[in-house]
Amino acid sequence: MTEVLPTTPSKPSPWSGPALRHQLRENGAVASIALFLIVVAAVFSLVTDTFLTGPNFLNIVRQIAPLMIVAVAMTFVITTGGIDLSVGSIVALINALSAISLAAGVPWPGVVALMLLTGGAIGIVQGYFVAYEGIPPFIVTLAGLSMIRGLALLLTKGYSIPIDPESPFNGIGRGWVFGVPLPALIAVGVLVVGYLVFNETTFGRWVTGIGANAEAVRRAGVNTRRVILSAYVISGAAAALAGIIIAARLGSGSSNAAVGFELDVIAAVVLGGTSLFGGRGTMTGTLLGGLTVAVIGNGLILAHVSPFLAPIVTGAIILIAIWLNFRIFRTGRQGR
Repeated sequence: MTEVLPTTPSKPSPWSGPALRHQLRENGAVASIALFLIVVAAVFSLVTDTFLTGPNFLNIVRQIAPLMIVAVAMTFVITTGGIDLSVGSIVALINALSAISLAAGVPWPGVVALMLLTGGAIGIVQGYFVAYEGIPPFIVTLAGLSMIRGLALLLTKGYSIPIDPESPFNGIGRGWVFGVPLPALIAVGVLVVGYLVFNETTFGRWVTGIGANAEAVRRAGVNTRRVILSAYVISGAAAALAGIIIAARLGSGSSNAAVGFELDVIAAVVLGGTSLFGGRGTMTGTLLGGLTVAVIGNGLILAHVSPFLAPIVTGAIILIAIWLNFRIFRTGRQGR
């Protein structure tokens, strides 16, 4: 008589029908923006012969670096349920202050450190009013957008301040390492650190939890106000780093730098699937969203689209992409 051994039920394959549909629902925003990016790149590669070339690719990754750096920080802010409209103005202020400091004889490493501290300090001020005074972040950062840009205009009198072409500071924005633009490597480093902090640390879980249910996180013993303030400090420091890179690349400081920059950053984050309602964020999606914004802008230029028509086309494409995320994968409802 043969003994019949008990059998254990096998686990469903992650590639089975129901499991695959579940994965698509959970990662729908990332999947859709990845597909959308491929489609957009394919269209531009057919429209122009120069899109799929090495020099153009390097140009895209170099120009996307400041946006990607700030988008990583903005993912933290938006996931908490907040927003930072002042990042473009911070970029302009740091851009101008960098040139002023270098012209005053401050060594370039000191300028970099001072500018990062300045960006972090702005984040502390804005984060305090949001986290500790309970003022809506839209209002706080909208006021910051105006005041910080105004300070940059006051310092520069509206003029562009040149940076010595021989200064090593310019290497931050123009340098190359093993054939790769240094700004792109800096952005990759920021993205990796942001991904690890967001997904692998307690702080990242607190950020997501606060956006989903701040009261529950507070009752668990977490100082939610400190976490929110920290998110704005990260945003201010990231905007400062972007301002440094732009000043070094252009070789000058101007209060007119990064006009509308905050809208591109927010578009990249939301395109990637981070919910504007808070509680749901993804660094992978932010990367794809940033690439999409950059590819659209680059492709329209190469296709010789009128600069007066380009913003209309860009806005329409972004709206369609976000609509697809909300309708097909219901990320908006999950974010609620």
